[in-house]
Amino acid sequence: MATGTATADARRGMPEKRRAIMRAARAVFGREGYTRAGVDTIALEAGVSNRTIYNHFADKEELFQTVALEGAEQVTAAVAEILERHLRKVLDIREDLIAFGLERVAAVTAFPDHFALVRTIEAEASRIPRDVLEAWRDAGPLSAHKRLAPYLRRIAERGLLDLDDPERAANHFNLLTITDVNQRTFYGALPLPESEVTSIVVDGVDTFLRLYGTAES
Repeated sequence: MATGTATADARRGMPEKRRAIMRAARAVFGREGYTRAGVDTIALEAGVSNRTIYNHFADKEELFQTVALEGAEQVTAAVAEILERHLRKVLDIREDLIAFGLERVAAVTAFPDHFALVRTIEAEASRIPRDVLEAWRDAGPLSAHKRLAPYLRRIAERGLLDLDDPERAANHFNLLTITDVNQRTFYGALPLPESEVTSIVVDGVDTFLRLYGTAES
C-alpha cells in the first residue's frame, strides 16, 4: 500500500516539477539570454537536478522552444479576450479601436517574463535555431494580426472600413499602435508615461482610419 501511495505521489509531483523547470527557464533565458543560459543554472533556480530537466526535455533548445511557445499562447489567449471585449460589437469605431489598442498595449505588462524572453529572441535571433524562431513567430507575432483580421473583416462588412485584405490591414493596425509602443519601450522594459502611450495609440488609430476608414466611420 505504501509503495502504491508513493508512486501516486511521484506522479502528482512530476507536473509540478515540469512547471518549476519552465518557470525557472523563462526567468533564466530572459535574464541571461539563450546562448549564455545553462541547464545547470536553470536546474539550480528550479530546485531540481540536471537529470530531472533531461527527463522532461531533450535539450536546452527544446526547453527554450517550450517556454517561448507557452508564453506566446498565454498572450494570444489574453489578446483573444481583449478582442472580444472591444471589437465584437463596435459602437464607435474610433473609440473602440483606441480602447482595444490601449488594453492590448497594457497586456505586455501582464507577462513580463515572456516579454523578457521576446527581447532575448530579438537580440539573439541569429543564434537561435530557425525552427524554434519560426514556431514562435507562428504562435505569437503572426497570430496577432491573424486574430485581429476577422474582426476587421466583420467591421468592414458593416461599411465602417474599406479594405480588401483584412490581414494586411490588421498588420498595419498593429504596426501603427502596438508594435510602435513595444519598440519604444523594448517590450515593457523601459515604460513610457501613460500620456505618451495614449498619444501613440490615438495617432495610430487615426492614421489607420485615414487609410481604411469610410464616410460611415
